[in-house]
Amino acid sequence: MKKMKKTTYGVIGLGRFGMALATTLAKAGNDIIALDRDPERVKQVRNLTEYAFVCENLNQETLEEAGIRNCDVVVVCIGTMIDVSILTTLHLVNLGVEKIIAKATTRDQGMILEKLGAQVVYPEHDMAIRLAGKLMAKHVIDFFSINKKTQIYEVKVPDELVGKTVLSSNIRKRYGLNIIAIEHNNETITDIDPNQEFKAGDGIVLIGDIMSLEKFETDFS
Repeated sequence: MKKMKKTTYGVIGLGRFGMALATTLAKAGNDIIALDRDPERVKQVRNLTEYAFVCENLNQETLEEAGIRNCDVVVVCIGTMIDVSILTTLHLVNLGVEKIIAKATTRDQGMILEKLGAQVVYPEHDMAIRLAGKLMAKHVIDFFSINKKTQIYEVKVPDELVGKTVLSSNIRKRYGLNIIAIEHNNETITDIDPNQEFKAGDGIVLIGDIMSLEKFETDFS
């Protein structure tokens, strides 16, 4: 392989999750290395990166030849073949990859991957939780968990807060929530002015504990 500039992301496994990840990263202007054993899948991402390779065997030598050790972050998108997922993650650790994220389909698989040093994601489980939260909450646009206690919510401005300022809404004092951004007219405002007035259609990005966020949602439902 010819010498290449340092690549940011490696994506191993181009199933639905891996393909969506590789496509999104590449279209956002990131450099990626993509690996899969299926030539057709690799062919699909060749228009996104010149570093897309067919790999029948994901051993350490093959991974090194593909340039994976040059990546800052490598995502192992192999869920169902648990043995391959674990061995691939182990090879990445041995190659000294700085950050490894691995997809898991079971808790047992996830526990092993974590012990190897990978950050574990459960795409199907997490998407189900996100969908349930959005279905049950009237104002929630999107959310994700920082940990078991803390979440970030993007919510539509409730009608009761339209016309009020950040200061007069008293969200921090009433709920213990911090406003980290306001979405207004397709613009994301992160330098929050206490005198910023909420308009209809605005989004508020809040961070806080789950109980406080639920109380906020309940009060304005």
